[in-house]
Parts: sequence; structure tokens; C-alpha cells
Amino acid sequence: MKVKPDGPAPRGLRPDAARNQERILLAAARAFEQLGPAASLEEVARRAGVGIATVYRRFGSRDQLVRAVFAHVFATEIEPAAAATTGDPWHDLAASLEGTIEAAAAHQGLLALAHETGAIDVDTADRYLGHVDRLLGRARQAGLVRPELEPRDVAAAVVMVLATVRRAAGPRATGDWRRYLALLLDGMRPAPAPLPARGAHPCPRPPG
Repeated sequence: MKVKPDGPAPRGLRPDAARNQERILLAAARAFEQLGPAASLEEVARRAGVGIATVYRRFGSRDQLVRAVFAHVFATEIEPAAAATTGDPWHDLAASLEGTIEAAAAHQGLLALAHETGAIDVDTADRYLGHVDRLLGRARQAGLVRPELEPRDVAAAVVMVLATVRRAAGPRATGDWRRYLALLLDGMRPAPAPLPARGAHPCPRPPG
């Protein structure tokens, strides 16, 4: 599992306190991914090489630690992937989705806990959708995607691909999601028939 330790140092902390906080966040991310709900604050403290009192002093509770770890992963892995810009609108959109899914797939245990604790709040969702809206707008202006495509359509595609990611290890388990992302990306390109309106449920007729 990839966890980046290069986030900005928390403001107002002494260098030693900032280092302890960084160790706790990284240790917690690994523990949550490997152990899920069974990961205790004592286990996080042991992995971080600090006392349990230090963990409580910095974060107060397990739920607050989950929120802090998710915020760290979002800021250092998910958001940078979503914000990528090279000047090629289609490449940027596709690379953004691929990077988002790759980062999220590496933290499935954490994401499950984040949902349970309410760490994925409206502000976080809006920040992500803002990046998607910018990339989608550039691709739409270049005529590279369906004109009716909306940011929440793209976000739903991310969720659908993540649903195919398996927790089991192995090369097939880690690579399948790229196949499904390619299918969904192909469906985002301009097509003769527009997408059904929201709330419309009739099944499309097969061609021919």
C-alpha cells in the first residue's frame, strides 16, 4: 500500500510534535487498511513508535484519527491526482480518474471507516467535484466528451469502478479496474444519441 509522507507540516506544531503527528497518520493509514475496524489506538501508537497518550493528545478519539488520516490521504494522494493538468484535456480527465481510483483502491479499509465516521463530508465532495468540473469543462469545450456530461456523472463512474476493486491480493485483482475504467471512459466520448435524462428509466433498444 502506498502512503505518501510528504504532506505539509501542521501549522503551530513544534518540529518534534509535527514528526510525531506524521508518524501517527502514516501508521494509522496502514493499520486501518490492514486491520480495518479492529485497528485500535494502541496498535496505531505501537506502529508509530509513540505512547498511547501522545495519540490521544493529538487526536482525542479514534473517529477523529480516522478523519485526520482521511484528510491527509485526500490532500496528498487523491486531490493531487484529480487536479493534474498537462494541457491535453482528454488525457487530463482520464489521468485524473485513473489516479483517483488508484489512490482510493489502495485505501479501501480507510474509505470504509471514513464513511462510517462521516469523514467524507460535503466540503470534501465539493472540492473533488470542483476539480472534475474544471477538467470536464475543458474536455467539453474541446469537443472530446458528451456535451450533457456532468461532474456527478463522472463521480458516479469513479464509484462504479471502485465497486469492481477486490480486496484480495494478486495481479488480476489489481488490474481489472483499469479495464472497466477504459469502458466507462469510452462511454464519455461524444455519441449520436444523448444520455437519458435524469429520472428517465426506459431501457434503450439494441441497435439494428
